[in-house]
Amino acid sequence: MVAKTRTATDQAKIPPQGGESRSGTQSIERVVDVLRVIASRGRRGMRVGEVVATSGLAEATCFRMLRRLELEGMLDRDPHSKKYFLGPLLHELGLLARPRYRLAELCDATLQRLAEFTQDTVYLSERSGLEAVCANRALGDFPIKSLSLDIGVRRPLGVGAGGLAILCALPASEAHALVEANAHRYEKFASFTADFLYGAIAEGRKRGYSFLEGAVTPGTASIGVAFPPDNPVAAISVAAIAGRLLPERRQEIARQMHREVDKLVVAMEAAKSSGEMATADAAQR
Repeated sequence: MVAKTRTATDQAKIPPQGGESRSGTQSIERVVDVLRVIASRGRRGMRVGEVVATSGLAEATCFRMLRRLELEGMLDRDPHSKKYFLGPLLHELGLLARPRYRLAELCDATLQRLAEFTQDTVYLSERSGLEAVCANRALGDFPIKSLSLDIGVRRPLGVGAGGLAILCALPASEAHALVEANAHRYEKFASFTADFLYGAIAEGRKRGYSFLEGAVTPGTASIGVAFPPDNPVAAISVAAIAGRLLPERRQEIARQMHREVDKLVVAMEAAKSSGEMATADAAQR
């Protein structure tokens, strides 16, 4: 059985205070885990058996939770495919939260400029605990596109150039702890192991950007740059067919990405100062 998906709460290991029982918080953790598991499939949804296998919950417990979440509007079940999807209540709550987290909107012009410069696909990945979430993307005009991610898809940090760039920018001890926490989750990605990622992180630190070729999708390659440098909460990545990211062009694109990221960091500081955007710590929620 696949081990239970860990969350940011699992990392903290904060003991109950004042003799408080964990039964209530444990139930909340399980609900959040189930929602994260289903969200990891983006808009493709998951059947009950897949949720059970990925979450590690007992089948009866998982079924009860899914049914309750559906009744509350947090999940939606397609009557034909029998798959569960994130529900309307989460969308409605998200509309209220969105004004506080403007990073995707703030990065939109940056992504568009990079897509025009590279002619390839550009992604924004935001860190969320042990994962990276695709928050925005822009498409270049080159006719063969790398479309490995939909907006909203979550993957363990390191799977993809964006998440790998975030690991490269973190202190070595923190990056190591994150890789170890995700080690059991890398198994479903054929080319990924903890040892592979340690090597990729070391190379990325030397280069100043992350690089993956054929690791997630055969025949494609991607490079990533994280930001802000002192507290990486997100990353921009460029993905293309492998032949378009050979060393010379890769260096040229990386330089342009760094120029765009420098401007973006200035814009982020201005937005935070004016109160239009949540703090960087909150962005790691």
